[in-house]
Amino acid sequence: MTRIIADISVSLDGFVTGPDPGPDNGLGTGGEALHTWAFSEDPDDRRILREATARSGAVVLGRRLFDIVDGPNGWDDTTGYGAGEVGKPAFIVVTSSPPESVRLTDLDWTFVTTGLPDAVTAARERAEAASSTSGKDLDAILMGGGATIGAALAAGLVDELSLHLAPVVLGAGTPLFTGGAPRTLVQRSVTSTSTVTHLTYDVL
Repeated sequence: MTRIIADISVSLDGFVTGPDPGPDNGLGTGGEALHTWAFSEDPDDRRILREATARSGAVVLGRRLFDIVDGPNGWDDTTGYGAGEVGKPAFIVVTSSPPESVRLTDLDWTFVTTGLPDAVTAARERAEAASSTSGKDLDAILMGGGATIGAALAAGLVDELSLHLAPVVLGAGTPLFTGGAPRTLVQRSVTSTSTVTHLTYDVL
């Protein structure tokens, strides 16, 4: 069964970027510390990254994040989604209008202009199709940014929340949680490594 999984790295004080994020400074000032674990050689970090990317049948991201990853300082063969760990899933972008051009033309982009629920539905359908083709159970992953995941949680669109809690206090930046309807979480796993604490919750 395809699940909708929100998966994001976050600071101890609840930020998913440092201060002043932008096209040329995607993670904000100091925000690189949030993703140290993704480049770690710790065996548990490597396993969790490998398992998370292997289950990705489709990936949802907001337009601001798309502009960063598709920008001139964005993804490449070594820093793209699950680089070195997984094939290339479908990417679903929530946006008010599609971009005029795309730099990363080797990736499968779909631009949904009718809102986040429709983007999540499209991602679920793509993940289910990929599951049928591959014979594996694949999920739809919400990778961010923070506003996209926060809105999905508030709207009750998320089945599982996977947080990578980095040992850093950023002081400011893009918050993950900004209010909305309360949600009950059931903790399913905790894995502490030398770089981060991986937390997994079911969202009720």
